[in-house]
Amino acid sequence: MTVLSRSRAEIDRVHVLRDVVAERITVREAAQLLRVTSRQAFRLLKAYRIGGPAAVLSNKRGKPSNRAYPAIVRSEALALIKTHYVDFGPTLAAEKLAERHGLRFGVETVRRWMLVDGIWKDRRQRLKPVHQPRHRRDCVGELVQIDGSEHWWFENRGPQCTLLVFIDDATSRLMHLQFVETESTFDYFTATAAYLTRYGKPIAFYSDKHATFRVNKVGATGGDGMTQFGRALHELNIDIICANVPQAKGRVERANGTLQDRLVKEMRLAGISTIEAGNAFLPAFMADYNRRFAKEPFNDKDLHRPLAAHDNIGDAFAWKEERTVSNSLSLQYDKVLFLLEPNELTRPLARQRVTVFDYPDGRFAIKHQGRELPYRTFDKLQQVDQAAIVENKRLGPVLAYIAEQQQLRDEGRSKKAPRRRGQGKNLFRVG
Repeated sequence: MTVLSRSRAEIDRVHVLRDVVAERITVREAAQLLRVTSRQAFRLLKAYRIGGPAAVLSNKRGKPSNRAYPAIVRSEALALIKTHYVDFGPTLAAEKLAERHGLRFGVETVRRWMLVDGIWKDRRQRLKPVHQPRHRRDCVGELVQIDGSEHWWFENRGPQCTLLVFIDDATSRLMHLQFVETESTFDYFTATAAYLTRYGKPIAFYSDKHATFRVNKVGATGGDGMTQFGRALHELNIDIICANVPQAKGRVERANGTLQDRLVKEMRLAGISTIEAGNAFLPAFMADYNRRFAKEPFNDKDLHRPLAAHDNIGDAFAWKEERTVSNSLSLQYDKVLFLLEPNELTRPLARQRVTVFDYPDGRFAIKHQGRELPYRTFDKLQQVDQAAIVENKRLGPVLAYIAEQQQLRDEGRSKKAPRRRGQGKNLFRVG
């Protein structure tokens, strides 16, 4: 069975010819209905009687139009548009093709080419997607939305800063606000630790795709796929979910808009102009805000979980990185050389992995299997180049560090190519 696709005009033509064959109308009447001459109507009728409905289909079906531009001309025009006018609309692109390249096409021709090639979208495709509202969660502590809002919170009285906002999804209740200089991992550590200390652990936090919450680097394959913040929440058995679009976390986004209006004006009336004064003002503001705008949850159950005995918030919300201890019991972190104090605990750790704990409050620790190791901080390491100037008091540890790095490089070279005579020698001027 053959299926023929036909246009509306061709379907009407077949119906008219069928009526002529059935002698319901005359050929003259058929010519008037088809808006053709009587001679053409007789030709169509003859073809219909011989070949059926397929015989009256257009012979141009599936063939390029006689008025179509050659494919090479179309390709050249599209190449110019992609190179110079990729963000131009069809009308402006057609004008520039004529003005600068001598290629004159109709606007609709350029529009059709750009649509087919995917350079341009028609009005229907450019309509903003519809984001339908999502039902609130049932219980307090089931889902807490978090976001950072950078704004001139103190207007011209103080610096631009960021407000970290924690809002409960079930009630739209502000749970925690905190002014910080920037939206950094350490600031989220401090704010989240304060939240957990006051309320306990929620089921999950809901955030955007900020680098604090999600590894955004394309092709990142190293590590465990967690950010430092994600690792801290994982240690505390709290999930974090990232929204795909800002509209998905609409409660915190709308709260940001309200805060940028009401909070700014309230602080103006109170004469607040510093981050410290702003943070002291926030608790009273939150209480008034929640009294006005918070909703009752569908379920009165609070899903916040109390902190367990093994939940160490201090260690969880620290920046952690692993390092390998050198044979000289030294390690490097953040361009600083740390020397472990030689004792029965640290001597067996040569070539072993230890964890560096960098706390938000500036404290620092080096641990191995949960045990804190004694250390002393050496000077900031300068990049040791040829003929680098090194003070006498730094010479011993620096030489030990350089010798160890040279040995590692030599081991790497031995696997690839034989060493040359004199390769890897460094000269130092000693002050």
